[in-house]
Parts: sequence; C-alpha cells; structure tokens
Amino acid sequence: MTTVFDERYSSHPADYVNYDTERLRKEYLVPTLFTADTVNLTYTHVDRVIVGGVMPVEGAVKLETVDALKADYFLERRELGIINIGAPGCVEVDGTLYEIGTKEALYVSRGSKEVVFTSNVKTSPAKFYILSTPAHREFPTRKVGQGDAQVIELGAAETCNKRTLRKLLVKDVLETCQLQMGMTELAEGSCWNTMPCHTHSRRMEVYMYFNVPEGQAVCHFMGPPQQTRTIWMANEQAVISPTWSLHSGVGTSNYTFIWGMAGENHDYDDMDKVQPNELR
Repeated sequence: MTTVFDERYSSHPADYVNYDTERLRKEYLVPTLFTADTVNLTYTHVDRVIVGGVMPVEGAVKLETVDALKADYFLERRELGIINIGAPGCVEVDGTLYEIGTKEALYVSRGSKEVVFTSNVKTSPAKFYILSTPAHREFPTRKVGQGDAQVIELGAAETCNKRTLRKLLVKDVLETCQLQMGMTELAEGSCWNTMPCHTHSRRMEVYMYFNVPEGQAVCHFMGPPQQTRTIWMANEQAVISPTWSLHSGVGTSNYTFIWGMAGENHDYDDMDKVQPNELR
C-alpha cells in the first residue's frame, strides 16, 4: 500500500480575487481521492482538516501517520469520520471490526491506534471517503447507518433543488469534538445544491461530489458573496471552502455530495444566508 500526502496553506480573500482558474484549482480542488490500495490525503491549514480517500482492492490498507503530523500514530491527536461511497467493506479499529455498507458512516475516536480498511469483494471495492480534524478528547467509536441518520427533505422541483439531506456524524446523532459530516442527494431533474447559499465564519467546509454521471460535471461556486468564482469538478472530487467562502454548486445532472465541517460551532443552522439576487 501507498500513502500520498499533499499540503495546502490558508489564503486571504483579498488575495483569492487575483487567482486565475489554474491557481483556484491548485489551492482548493482535491482532484484525486480514490486510487487502488492507496491512502490519498490532503492537509489544509484551514482548521487543520485532512481530507482523503481509501480504496482497498488487493488487500487491507492501513491508515498510517505522516511526518507532517509529528505523531506516533494518525489519530494520536485527531478524530476521524468515514463515509463509504463504494461497495460494502469493513473498517477495523484497534481489533474491532465494523461492516460499513454503501452510504454508511463510521466515527473513529481520538486515540485509536490502528485503522485498517478492506473491501468485501475486490472486483467491486469499497471507497472510503475520510475527513479528520484535531480533537481535544475521546468520544466512542461508532457506526452510523442510513437508518440512524437525521433525514431532512429540502428544496423543490420548481427551483431545481429538490434534495434529501442526511445528517450522519452530527451532534444530534453522536458526540464529536468538532467534526460534522453528512450527505445530500439531489432528486432526478434537480441540479442546484445549498440554495440559498451561505457562509459561516465559525467553521470551514469541504464538499465531495460523487454519483456524477459519466460525461457530466458540477460547477462549484466559492468566494465572498460579492466576489464569487467557479471551479468545474468531475466525479469523486473534493473542494475546500475557507471560512470566508460560500459553497454551492450546480450540475449538468443530478448527483450526490458529502459535506464535512470543522470549527468551533456544531449548530447546523449557524449560517449567514445570502439570497440568489444578492450574489455577484
């Protein structure tokens, strides 16, 4: 197995407005998450979040520490959220095995020393999307199935944003230090997510788009509400949203995305909404 590690630095909105397309993608886009038998990790200095992906094919893949963490093991000072977007697989945490089906989640406690990923069938591998944040204490490792999630129906077909939101790793489902994760699935015929869009200076956010049909794409909007920019994204790519940036997208088809947040506030509705006619 291999670990691929990338590091991103924080940026100021006054600098961001001067970025061209190539620079925007370099700073905020995470283009590759899933490679066979590889742990792909991107460390952003925005709230020190790590975003990554693990796709076991030939055998077990272990989550190992990296030099930049200066830690004896990956979760020495961190917590971890996992959502499987592929076929069923397993995650073993310090000898305890968790069966993780498609669109199911696992929260892994700070202090867990060994995290190992496997696929049930190598010809149809699991794809474990992961987010990790610094943690100040331990909370129990726990699986969250689709039936455990808080489900909210949002939007309408008339505004092209009818969608089902599933809160998976959030404070109303289980305790975490700062990590919050969930999944939003757009209905057929809908393409807009997160409208009205918003910012929240108390936390950053990462979006990961998947189930984007072949040949289709998602246009992700970011930046301060009066200085927006776009990043075109393909299937199974992620994008980093600093605290000063809105985060919204529209696809050429319906799709699903995972949202993950880190910061000082767990309240999902803690946001500063911006109406569509106020955007520039």
